[in-house]
Amino acid sequence: MLPKTLALVDDDLDYAAFLAEHLRGRGIEVAVFGDSNDLLTNPRAFDYGFYLVDLMLPGLDGMTTIGLLRRRTAAGVLVVSGKVAPDAFRDALGGGADMYLTKPVQFEQIDVAIDAVQRRIAESSTAAQAWLLHVKSRQLAAPTGERVNLSDWDFTLMQMFAAANGDVVSRAAICSRLADVSGTVAEVDLNATIYRLRRRVERAVSVAMPLQSKSKVGYVFAVPLKLC
Repeated sequence: MLPKTLALVDDDLDYAAFLAEHLRGRGIEVAVFGDSNDLLTNPRAFDYGFYLVDLMLPGLDGMTTIGLLRRRTAAGVLVVSGKVAPDAFRDALGGGADMYLTKPVQFEQIDVAIDAVQRRIAESSTAAQAWLLHVKSRQLAAPTGERVNLSDWDFTLMQMFAAANGDVVSRAAICSRLADVSGTVAEVDLNATIYRLRRRVERAVSVAMPLQSKSKVGYVFAVPLKLC
């Protein structure tokens, strides 16, 4: 139960280098960030399969960083921090972290924690309820049963995600398909369309829309999406 990629966010660069080497030895592709701002401004910021985050960071603090990650990814988040404030553990888990380990910690303990979080995510993903795309009414229904009406462009997009069955839909393919609906679509128009779609859906339903960006590649609907 290992993620393919992992973002390690810790300003103790010597510690981070040793931990990254250890994790790479387990077959994980690790990117090290000594500053939360470096992570969040990186083109792949929300594309990693797992996040290992300290709470005491330059730039945005760890809690704020975790909150921003949770807006765009369901990947595992493990806090490894020396912060021992009474509310640190509660606030970290309440803010979106999956598990909290207090430094000093052995690398083997981190291994076990990553495995446990990944296993829990896999089980949850398997059990996740599908979103439904109602063709006749042109509505998208969340697992909660809440529905949102879709524009022509939005409906075309959702049809593409349903047909992809969990695979990434490339930006080029989306632009080409949307151009068939209403003329030429520039990359900037696509970005705006995706943003408006997310905002419209998330204002209408009480759960986050599992539409994720894959930097420089395209977009993926990360849970089952069924036509009905």
